[in-house]
Amino acid sequence: MSRIIAFLILFFYCSASYADKNMKIGFKGKESDINRVIKVKMYDNYYEPNSFQIKAGETIKFEVENLGELVHEFNIANKMMHIKHQPEMEKMVENEILLADSIDKEKMKKMAKMDKAMAHSHSNSVLLEPKQKGNIIWKFDNAVNIEIACNVPGHYQVGMIAKVDIN
Repeated sequence: MSRIIAFLILFFYCSASYADKNMKIGFKGKESDINRVIKVKMYDNYYEPNSFQIKAGETIKFEVENLGELVHEFNIANKMMHIKHQPEMEKMVENEILLADSIDKEKMKKMAKMDKAMAHSHSNSVLLEPKQKGNIIWKFDNAVNIEIACNVPGHYQVGMIAKVDIN
């Protein structure tokens, strides 16, 4: 029985690792490799700028500031990943972690012990309350069909998406 469990754990771990490599969204970059810095302002349901020109292999530091009145997310992913992430964000709302204009970080820590998705600690994403700032360093290596989006419930659906062109 323990061999079966060990096999299943190994299988799912390897499958998850393999799937991540095939998402083709790039990966967390290093401070020492930054090619340039892009300042991003998030307003209520749009980004400024609303599109990004990136060179393949470039490492970008995004300095993100939420100037809106609502909580917003800056998430680098492809459309499928955004759609898969949205139920996690909905669950954060249902558990009153994610409120319209704030994040209950204490409740987030407690819930994350039971469900890691509630921690919202992804290297490709920053979730910010109004007037907060955050940074993401991202290497656009092997990245295709990327978009930047806010997955706070309803925000993606109303168009809080920025286009990413990788040349």
